[in-house]
Amino acid sequence: MGQRVPPKVMQPVTGRAAARLAKHVEIALDHVGLSLPQYRVLIILEKGSTAASVLASNLVVSPPSVTALVDGLVTRELVERVSVVGDRRRVEHVLTDKGREALAEADAAVNDRLEDIAGYLRAGERSKVVTGLRLWLEAMDAYIESRVRERVTSSR
Repeated sequence: MGQRVPPKVMQPVTGRAAARLAKHVEIALDHVGLSLPQYRVLIILEKGSTAASVLASNLVVSPPSVTALVDGLVTRELVERVSVVGDRRRVEHVLTDKGREALAEADAAVNDRLEDIAGYLRAGERSKVVTGLRLWLEAMDAYIESRVRERVTSSR
């Protein structure tokens, strides 16, 4: 991937826009009964089952926080804890069919909210916003992968 951009390139408007955008996502999710952290767990698990430690890394939270977060999703039958064959101590988290439905509903609610807001932009600006958000997503994924690699390397 590309090199890190010096932090000086970012302006206060970047963080402020991200904070305001997050609030609009929270509002949309509230209508479908999910919190932003719960939504993030469902998004991660859509890619495949994973252990609590991996969830914690991806969510940038502590393992006890993941346990509390997943407990609520398990209670609602959106996520299931499954023992790993051959290692009874290890547990993976899996998105259930009900969880996939909840994620699809949440995605639709968030997209509707963001479409409403983007309606105040010109058509060309809307496509730039989507491209920009896609690039931020790629950068965040690369950042997390880099941090995980650093942790694995330093623990050896």
